Amino acid sequence: MTAEAGLDLLVDGPVATIVLNRPDRLNAQTPGMWAALRAIGEDLDPAVRVVVVRATGRAFSAGLDRSLFAPEGIGALARATDERADAQIRGFQAGFTWLRRPDLVSIAAVQGHAIGAGFQLALACDLRVLADDAQLCMAETSLGIVPDLAGSKPLVDAVGYSRAIEICLTGRRVGAGEAARLGLATLVVRRADLESATTDLVAALLAAPAGAVRETKALLSGAAGRDHAEQEELERAAQIRRLRALFES
Repeated sequence: MTAEAGLDLLVDGPVATIVLNRPDRLNAQTPGMWAALRAIGEDLDPAVRVVVVRATGRAFSAGLDRSLFAPEGIGALARATDERADAQIRGFQAGFTWLRRPDLVSIAAVQGHAIGAGFQLALACDLRVLADDAQLCMAETSLGIVPDLAGSKPLVDAVGYSRAIEICLTGRRVGAGEAARLGLATLVVRRADLESATTDLVAALLAAPAGAVRETKALLSGAAGRDHAEQEELERAAQIRRLRALFES
C-alpha cells in the first residue's frame, strides 16, 4: 500500500524512516498517501522510538496533488453530508497526528519546497531539520480553503498567533533562515548535510532512556496549556514513576 501511495517505509531497529517518493510530482500528496501514513502509524513496531519523515528529489512536498481540485477530488467533500465530510477529513488528519504520539519522537528532514500539505506534514513532526534551500508556505487560504491537516495549532504554537495569521493569509514563502529565527526549524544545514545532520540528531535522541524520553515529551507537549501548579504536579508524578522504574529494576 505504501509504495502505491508514493511512500517507502524503512525500519531499522528503533528508527523508522518514511520516504515521500513521488519526485516526478514533487512529492505532491493525495488521500491515498494520507491513508498510507495513517496505516504506518497504526501498524508501527512498538520498538520504534524515532520516526524520520524525508523525501526524494528536489522538494519535500509541493502540497496537494493538483488533480484533487477536480470535481471528483476534494470537490466531492462539498457534496457530502457534514457528517461524512467530517469523518473523511478526520481520517486525513489521522495520517499526520500520530507523529506527535508520546512514545515517539518525530523528525522532518526538509529540502526545497514544503508547501501546504507539505508544510503541515513538517509541522506534524516534533522536530524539523531544514536544508538551507527550504521554502515553507501555507498556501491553502490563497486557494480558497484552509489548512486542515492538523497544521494550524503547531504553527501557532511555534510562531505565535500574529505571525501565524500573517504566514497563512499572505501565503508567502518562509525561507530556512527565517524559519530558524521564528522557531519553525530545529536546525538549518547545508543541503548536502541534511541526511548526516538528521542521522546525528536521531543518535542523540536515542541516547537517553526510552522511558525518560516518553515522560519528558508528555510533560513538554502539554505544558503551554497548563498553569504552574498543574505542571508541577505532573512533574512530581512523572518523576516518581521514573524513580520507581529505575530503582525497582
